[in-house]
Amino acid sequence: MLDASPSSFVIKPALAKIVCEPGWKWQKREKPMQNYDLFYVWSGEGTVIVNDEPYEVSKGSCFLFYPGDYTSATHNPQKPLVLTYIHFDVTEPVEDIPARYRQLKDTIDFEYLLARYVRLYLDQPFGAEEEGKLLLKQLMIFLLREDRSAPHVKKASHHLSEAIQEIANYVRLHPGISHKVEDLAARAGLSPRYFSIKFKELVGVPVQSYIIKMRIERAQHLLLHQGMNVTEVADALGYRDIFFFSRQFKQYTGKSPSEVR
Repeated sequence: MLDASPSSFVIKPALAKIVCEPGWKWQKREKPMQNYDLFYVWSGEGTVIVNDEPYEVSKGSCFLFYPGDYTSATHNPQKPLVLTYIHFDVTEPVEDIPARYRQLKDTIDFEYLLARYVRLYLDQPFGAEEEGKLLLKQLMIFLLREDRSAPHVKKASHHLSEAIQEIANYVRLHPGISHKVEDLAARAGLSPRYFSIKFKELVGVPVQSYIIKMRIERAQHLLLHQGMNVTEVADALGYRDIFFFSRQFKQYTGKSPSEVR
């Protein structure tokens, strides 16, 4: 869009800076995006899906959706998304178009431009539309410059696999911790739901089952090789109820802890 004149930008009425409600979600529509949509995350956590590819988003996540894209999104109700979105078209043919996604590190200048753009259409001062088109082209130049200065952060599949395997190894090394899916997902930089889906896909078992499996395997080792009794093992692995520990142990091994010892 570097070659497009500011006058060729067509401002659409759908633009705002909003704080998403706890129950907010962006449903995938039957029809694709009809125009360009600049979509920026000021704060919060969520997942944006573009053409069936998910992106975990937080402050600095910036998208440029193209006409024809299919989009949807959800967020963490405890950390709701704060968004700016700007719909627009370009009447002139364009070749140099910013990438669909990047994670901005230095957000100050970009956020200033966004805030100025939205304020223009709230206040409607003299020359608002003309200045808005100039700002919109400036925003596109900013993104093109960002795309060329460093590769945009995209969640590649091997990076996702590495993150999941790191979490699996972390659980294996720390079986005595009362792991929560939400905490493990945050460690991987993913939403709990998406983390759970990908964990089962890549590791082969649900994350909760894996956590229990690692605890029981560690319990077997402590009983067989460390000379610890059942009560000591249950306590070491964070079980407050020795009877619950015994039932879970037998469910996974077919034997009671006392029999194994």
